[in-house]
Amino acid sequence: MDNSLFLEIGLSDRDVSIYKALLALGPSSIRTIAERAGVNRGTTYEALKQMQALGVVSYLPKGKRRIFTAREPEVLVELAEERRKRLDLAVEELKRRVIPELHQLSPDFSAANVQWYEGDEGIEQVLRDILNSVSSNPEPIYSVFSSKPIRKHLYRPFPNFTAQRVARKIKVRVIAIGDGGESADLSERKWIKTEGPVDAAYIAIYPPKIAIISLASDNYPTAVVIDSSEVAAAQQIIFDTLWRLL
Repeated sequence: MDNSLFLEIGLSDRDVSIYKALLALGPSSIRTIAERAGVNRGTTYEALKQMQALGVVSYLPKGKRRIFTAREPEVLVELAEERRKRLDLAVEELKRRVIPELHQLSPDFSAANVQWYEGDEGIEQVLRDILNSVSSNPEPIYSVFSSKPIRKHLYRPFPNFTAQRVARKIKVRVIAIGDGGESADLSERKWIKTEGPVDAAYIAIYPPKIAIISLASDNYPTAVVIDSSEVAAAQQIIFDTLWRLL
């Protein structure tokens, strides 16, 4: 049985062991439960108190002792649904009130507006940010400058990037620097011819952000994401001007 599911609803591995022991035993004392679960009595008692607060177990006094009973397993579904409802409410409150209030505390531009990433994991984060940010726009489209040397490294950590982009109906316009590059669904591509080799570079413009990806030594990918409406607008003007001229 995958205990990670229990963690999602607030039950630790220890709690699960005690709950399973109680299910198997039926109504039992703390001592009996502890022996069956292989957990000391003090820890068992604390776990039972926490599970009682969650509604997973109940007890009845019997003389000076407490006899605990496990509630039916279906109560775990109820617990998960309650947790989901609370999380949904928290997400809505974050969007409606908390995030706007936090943004008011930030200056218009600071070091926090610049994020650095490196390695395949970092590049994947940047690519996912492009998809998530653009898909939330009224017109899901972004613009890219891309050179040939970076292409074979760019989607290595996220090979189904283009498939996900198309599935989300996100359009892209690409100005390719140098030869190569293939057109894909929901994409337009134009080329700038070059003389000789060019450096590896990829610039994505998705207002209010731009992402700049390049290769360090040994083809190690690095990226910077700038969250600035002004910077993104300036880059968009440059891109649009070149696009019309090509």
